[in-house]
Amino acid sequence: MAVRASPAARKRRRRPARPLTPARIITLLDGEYGTLPWRPHGDPIAELVLTLLSQHTSDHNSGRAFIRLLDTFPDWPSVLDADVKEIERAIQPGGLAPTKAPRLQAMLREVWVRRDGSFDLSFLRELPAEDARDWLRSLPGVGPKTAACVLLFALGIPALPVDTHVHRVAKRLGLVPEKATAEKACELLEAKLKPEQVYPFHIQLIKHGRRTCSAQRPKCASCPLRARCPSAEA
Repeated sequence: MAVRASPAARKRRRRPARPLTPARIITLLDGEYGTLPWRPHGDPIAELVLTLLSQHTSDHNSGRAFIRLLDTFPDWPSVLDADVKEIERAIQPGGLAPTKAPRLQAMLREVWVRRDGSFDLSFLRELPAEDARDWLRSLPGVGPKTAACVLLFALGIPALPVDTHVHRVAKRLGLVPEKATAEKACELLEAKLKPEQVYPFHIQLIKHGRRTCSAQRPKCASCPLRARCPSAEA
């Protein structure tokens, strides 16, 4: 009598015939979630502030904190002159305000000093992409994801922000090793992507991570990538 393999054993043996390419992933997820054009908004200092506020919180909360900040202070120079407690109160909805307020002020002050009394970061468009990334990352409180968000969303430079959703989905699809850090994942993924693929890949992996490939109980049965996903439940 043949012994049937357990569901866990069947899941372990299940492997896709060929790995999904970034182009195929984008096509399949475009069909599932729709497409959005890449339209950089051209305000890098605002993106820098918003992304710092988004650390360790939801988009909803960081958006509320950003709006409160703009309502409290008429311009960025006034943030430099403010008492840090006033900044903290303004960004309270975003969480971790006692940590983020001094970081925000230090970051803006560094930009102000380096740019000789200006917050204009449009010069970054003229630099090689890696030089622009390095300039941003040298600011206080700015890591790889924040720098990439400024480049991608504000300046139209194809840098890939790797947040928790992009990181998780990329690992489950076998695009990066399971133990790869977010920074290493960024390096490996950017090497696989054409410049014009960076924006849709980022946006669609975030949508997929939120709507289908969630951290807990992913909806594998309805996933458009299921047939060739090495992590899909059998």
